[in-house]
Amino acid sequence: MTSAPPAAHAPRIVFLGTPRFAVGTLNALVTAGLNVVAVVTAPDRPAGRGLALRCSEVKERALELGLPILQPEKLKDPDFLRELADLRADVQVVVAFRMLPEVVWNAPALGTINLHASLLPDYRGAAPINWAIINGERTSGVTTFRLQHAIDTGDILLQERMDISPDETAGELHDRMMVLGAALMVRTLQGLFAGTLQARPQEEAVRTHHAPKLSTATGLIDPLRSAQATHDLIRGLSPYPGTWCQWVIPGKAPSVLKVFRSRRATITDPAAPGTFRITQDRLELRCADGWLELVEVQPEGRKRMNAADLVRGMQVREGILVYNAPPPPPAEAP
Repeated sequence: MTSAPPAAHAPRIVFLGTPRFAVGTLNALVTAGLNVVAVVTAPDRPAGRGLALRCSEVKERALELGLPILQPEKLKDPDFLRELADLRADVQVVVAFRMLPEVVWNAPALGTINLHASLLPDYRGAAPINWAIINGERTSGVTTFRLQHAIDTGDILLQERMDISPDETAGELHDRMMVLGAALMVRTLQGLFAGTLQARPQEEAVRTHHAPKLSTATGLIDPLRSAQATHDLIRGLSPYPGTWCQWVIPGKAPSVLKVFRSRRATITDPAAPGTFRITQDRLELRCADGWLELVEVQPEGRKRMNAADLVRGMQVREGILVYNAPPPPPAEAP
């Protein structure tokens, strides 16, 4: 990746981020010739079976770029605060990092600018990409804003809207937002440095959503939900952490089935919610109002695979249910 060298006396930028989503913005700043003087990221953590120390994806990229790296355990640690002050940042850029104390975010003259993966004030919180898809949104976007005391409430600098396609997963939207958000941050900093960009307070919308942290319970597939709502849940949690249910195949103990991709099915055959049906090489789940085809799955103890490959190897093809699925409603009197 080629980049223009920073201009003499260019404003000094300290970048704070940890996961891959933040790497896109770090790359964009450097490529644009902006003066990134250091990177702050999470400490190395044990990971994998051997529990070897693993550094963040932002640290990996910072090492490749030859940038100084700070990895504080505590953001109020006096030694870290001294190191940060010595960098003499004019502005700090935050992308997918932890909550900052005021002593950190309020230090630079131009403040601390955050990139958020939603059109604020909608979808404030830790998982805006996931929740927008889970809720069936057809548009979202990215926002740059100045940090202040309350989370995701600071003055807005720039926003960019984007469409969400009906079958797009959170992973796919993440990758598109990473590119769009990186370009938006470059434009934001260029506007601030040129004095042509003015922040505006967030206006509380009539309709706002929260985007809380995801948990294992978030991904539980409930067959009493509609097929569309279940499809959106699967998209919104793919590839991580994934949706799941316990299913029981006759003659076997219940086991976990994770689902990463689905599509709406066209069949209309009646069945109780929670019933699995195998049609040729298709695995279909009956939801409250219709059928959903499960396209990409991971049976317990096995690798992620196309559902067609799983079905072709199954000996039992009938009587498969979501474990503890509710009984069918009583038949109506004629």
